Amino acid sequence: MSSLLTLLSVACAAPAPADLLAEFRDPPREFALMPFWFWNDALDADQIRAQIADFDAHGVFGFVIHPRLGLPRDTGWRSPKLYDAMQVAIEEAERRHMTVILYDEGMYPSGSSCGQVVARNPEFAARGLARVDLAAGAEPQLAPGCRLVARVGDVAIIEQPSGGTIRGLHWTNEGQKGEREDAPPAADLLNPAAVDCFVELVYQGFYDRFRPWFGRTIVGIFTDEPSIMGRGPKRGLVPGSAAVTARISEILGEDIRPRLPELWSADRDVPFKEAYHRALGQVFEETYYRRLSDWCQQHGVWLMGHPESSEDSGPLRYFQVPGQDLVWRYVVPGPTALEGGHSTMAKVAASAMVHLGRRRNSNELYGAYGHELTEDELVWLANWCLVRGQSWLFPHAFYYSVRGPRRDERPPDVGPHAAWWDHYRPYADACRRLCWVNTDSQPVCDIAILATAHHAPDKPARPLYEQQRDFHYLEARHLWQDATLEADGLHLAGQLYRAVIWDGTPLGPEADAPLQALRAAGRLVEPGDMAALDRLAPRGLTLDPPCPSVRLRQVTKGGRRFVMLFGEGETGAVAFRLQGLAGPVESWDPRTGEVAAVDLGQPVKLARHELRLLVR
Repeated sequence: MSSLLTLLSVACAAPAPADLLAEFRDPPREFALMPFWFWNDALDADQIRAQIADFDAHGVFGFVIHPRLGLPRDTGWRSPKLYDAMQVAIEEAERRHMTVILYDEGMYPSGSSCGQVVARNPEFAARGLARVDLAAGAEPQLAPGCRLVARVGDVAIIEQPSGGTIRGLHWTNEGQKGEREDAPPAADLLNPAAVDCFVELVYQGFYDRFRPWFGRTIVGIFTDEPSIMGRGPKRGLVPGSAAVTARISEILGEDIRPRLPELWSADRDVPFKEAYHRALGQVFEETYYRRLSDWCQQHGVWLMGHPESSEDSGPLRYFQVPGQDLVWRYVVPGPTALEGGHSTMAKVAASAMVHLGRRRNSNELYGAYGHELTEDELVWLANWCLVRGQSWLFPHAFYYSVRGPRRDERPPDVGPHAAWWDHYRPYADACRRLCWVNTDSQPVCDIAILATAHHAPDKPARPLYEQQRDFHYLEARHLWQDATLEADGLHLAGQLYRAVIWDGTPLGPEADAPLQALRAAGRLVEPGDMAALDRLAPRGLTLDPPCPSVRLRQVTKGGRRFVMLFGEGETGAVAFRLQGLAGPVESWDPRTGEVAAVDLGQPVKLARHELRLLVR
């Protein structure tokens, strides 16, 4: 098991295989698509085995077991029937040399063990802070389970249960009009005792039952968008508690209780609000993510999954496989590919992989894209992730059953029940090959955009994408924790950043000295200053004529240079001369594995939404 963890944690590239092309044509199974497999109906051992065989035949060599809404009542979360079915799947996966990831909740967000954490101790329910305006001289009235955190003049700050829930595994009235879901109570993920209870019930429970497969067939446990206050908390609450207030006071170096009313200010530009939420994120990392990460490290598996927000990079430091989540049509061909916070997610996860010295990063994609998802969008979204450096794709989802209302629960099925299943293999093979390219390789990238633990600026990124300049998001804590500034630029995790872009986002007081040093060294660049970028980080490859719709990614692997070119935009086919790539160049087809010589004296042609891979 220790060797498995070591494999993932090594930052440097693996030795070049004896025949790089042969490995490209048939990469190891670890690079295959890893779909969410919705277990959403009565489970049958023969049916489980038959569906796994179907996956295998279509180039899908692993899966995430995801207990899902629609399970019968006798197959509840952590029940013997559920565990027995999971063992059937794990044993069949082992027989077929496939990989399994366990999902840590029933259903989501993670952290509550389907309400069992709160059932063990009602004090473990999710909490929040409420502001109560008092009449002059009046005393606050505290309901059961509430605590007075601070009184500031005629304002009381009260800790109370948030009332937040998670989605459950069962319908309360299946088959009736307007089916209703169970909604178990969310747990207090800022309370170390509550998180320890969750780890004991779920993670240790998995280990006690499936220990022989840990670190072998079972490679990871997936935690899914944990939420401090749960789904649908009472209106007007701010995440926090009395205990967390004390911890944030320690982090910020002052008693914050007199300032708590500022958290409800309608003004966005309140420095205390930014400082509070920055410190709160640090507490959440320490209390939840670190505990899960440490447990996984000790038990020979990887913490996988993703945080709640598309821009969250801070929590990713505790994932052995940093991940993100592409759902709800957040990104589709068109403006959202480059605009808004969700447009940053793929690069956030890929950057975390590089800077944290991880081997892989992941994306859960296609969730709730609706029955209108097309095959063109299916492929486009995968390529959108891959050209940004993602190296493990988790399609959401393959449905065990589409009976009755199951078909419409966060659709679509993108696997066996989809129209494209009969010709799925070339898509699956292309994803496996491109994930292989993005693993154990060195990005050719010398520009960084500064980000916070919970915000990745999208506006500075757009002109870089449109000029085919690759970059990484650099979470600010690296500036004072492990990056070093030398004469040639900023060094971090084997990368050299000759230019660092900062859009003025507050980074905290620890960033002041590193920012001054970067500015003094002439390495700090304002967004959109392309002249400064041309001077500090000249482009190695250029397109003539310019093609803003084309994305470009370069990596080195096994002594070869790989260049991904993706026609991401909606402008149709494009043609350009690729300048700066010398020597014999080949085109390696991700869908077929076929190889053809490329004459760079002739224009490179990209069809709409086509991805080409050139290799020198």
